Amino acid sequence: MTRPSPGGVPCPRGGVTRRPRSVGVVIPTRGDRPGPLREAVEAVLAQDYPGRLSVVVVADGVPAGEVGVDTRRRLRVLPNTRTPGLPGARNTGIAACDTDLVAFCDDDDVWLPGKLAAQARALDDGGEFASCGIEIEYGRRRVPRLAGASTVTAAALARSRMVMVHSSTFLFERGALWADESAPAGQNEDWDLALRAAKRRPIVNVDRPLVRVRWGGSHYATRWADRIAGLDWMLARHPELAVDPRGAARVYGQLAFSHAALGHRREAVRWAARTFAARLGEPRAPIALAVAAGLVPAPAVLSLLHRRGHGI
Repeated sequence: MTRPSPGGVPCPRGGVTRRPRSVGVVIPTRGDRPGPLREAVEAVLAQDYPGRLSVVVVADGVPAGEVGVDTRRRLRVLPNTRTPGLPGARNTGIAACDTDLVAFCDDDDVWLPGKLAAQARALDDGGEFASCGIEIEYGRRRVPRLAGASTVTAAALARSRMVMVHSSTFLFERGALWADESAPAGQNEDWDLALRAAKRRPIVNVDRPLVRVRWGGSHYATRWADRIAGLDWMLARHPELAVDPRGAARVYGQLAFSHAALGHRREAVRWAARTFAARLGEPRAPIALAVAAGLVPAPAVLSLLHRRGHGI
């Protein structure tokens, strides 16, 4: 005989099945991409999820009516009331949620069908923070990026940024974590958040491409000085990034490339040397030296990498 679990759904063998938890989705926006924002919101609200689902768009100068979906019940548009920038916008959204779980989605990304339900089930098995695989869209190309594992540890995130552990995949228990608003220009705040989450408990990962991440329109893409500040901030906050030779070489190589893109040849050479010292086979060092020498422009390198679903 089927017995209903208290406040939950019927459980055929008399056990207790958890009631679907409510989810609040935070979508920060700068207000100059109404088309992609509308797609992002509609894809979230189209999720086949049995629990309560609501969306908080945190923006400046974007009236709710311009989003183009039902604003009466499941969507709110709020101004950023905290530190200007992406981390402050995320925290404004978290504070506005009254849900069990919080999720992030960038305003130019799209959740694919089944994303939310799959991650919620994964969290019900004992997780606190979930991610999933992604599909990178650059121009006409789409490249899946998967972690190849059902959990992601802090050690793995220190060894590699793991682009698939992307902010638009994040789903976590409300109140467990907040974005760090001290991140320079919002750089690497998502990597920092994922690292802090993984230090508490390994991240539960649904290793299927359930979010389409669109590259090419981000205003962070070529802000090299901000990238440098963000990497310096991460090295200061997470000293373990400099311990693993592969992870250290990757970060040093990114610093070398960013300095090369700015025309800082001496700094580029210095960081390239540190990269080689950490790991001789790290490819970012010779690429950075080629950019510093004027043999290839930095945008051309990024374009080639992005077409393959990779970043610098």
